[in-house]
Amino acid sequence: MGNQRVAGDIDARVSLAKDHTTDHAALYELASDPSAQVRAAVAARPDAPAQALRPLARDRDRTVREAVAKNPATSQGNLLRLVSDADRWVRWAVATNPACDARVRQVMVKAHDKELRGLLAEMRALEPDLAAILVDDTSPEVRERLASHTHDPDIISALLRDRTVRVRKGLAINEQTTKEQRHILAQDSSPDVRAALVRAVKLDEADLQSMLGDRSVEVRRSMATSAVTPPHIRQALENDADETVAEDARRYRGSQVADEPATAPRAAHRRAIGKRFPGKTTR
Repeated sequence: MGNQRVAGDIDARVSLAKDHTTDHAALYELASDPSAQVRAAVAARPDAPAQALRPLARDRDRTVREAVAKNPATSQGNLLRLVSDADRWVRWAVATNPACDARVRQVMVKAHDKELRGLLAEMRALEPDLAAILVDDTSPEVRERLASHTHDPDIISALLRDRTVRVRKGLAINEQTTKEQRHILAQDSSPDVRAALVRAVKLDEADLQSMLGDRSVEVRRSMATSAVTPPHIRQALENDADETVAEDARRYRGSQVADEPATAPRAAHRRAIGKRFPGKTTR
């Protein structure tokens, strides 16, 4: 291989770094290219040799380290280094890497970075012992994200006792809750929790009938406009004592007849709870 092969302008070297026919020897040389664009192109290759990724995990440029952090070919050792990187975008990228394993998650659960712990809380493969640690996380946001994503019935039961409303709202939208757990949420002291519940999941007939008389207009309006509310319950809401509830129920039925989506009432709007990997609008 010669230096001539990696000569040329930046675009040419980036193209060479991305070319699947470029051999490992050339990639190793491109990994030390003066241009961060070229080094990042090497770092992003899933077939990049370990000897090329190793120095790139310590690269001075954040975009290069982030590319390594996302690369499924990155070794566990490098992921362990990058999950503690000084730059948050690099740390968060590790959480999206399919090679992020139990040893890396053990580091994540102890991180000072709240967002990193939140990303951990949303992982389907989260170990029960780590989920149990997150149940007592100091951040309500982390506990909320765990509540809305966990599949573990014991973790759900523990979070039902959480005193923070936003955490129980997270449980309310979790489709993995049992009939008994939904019954508990249907009786929650917070109307925000009950409203989130009727918008998100199907309930037993007994709970639906009980919630027809819910003391909160907000909850009944949410039932009137929820896609999971059975037709007979919505029809009952058309005769609600509060005209806004009755009107919402009638409007929803009319929109269904016209095969158009119903417009949710402005007062019932809540910020959606879901997986939130931060966008890169600011850096």
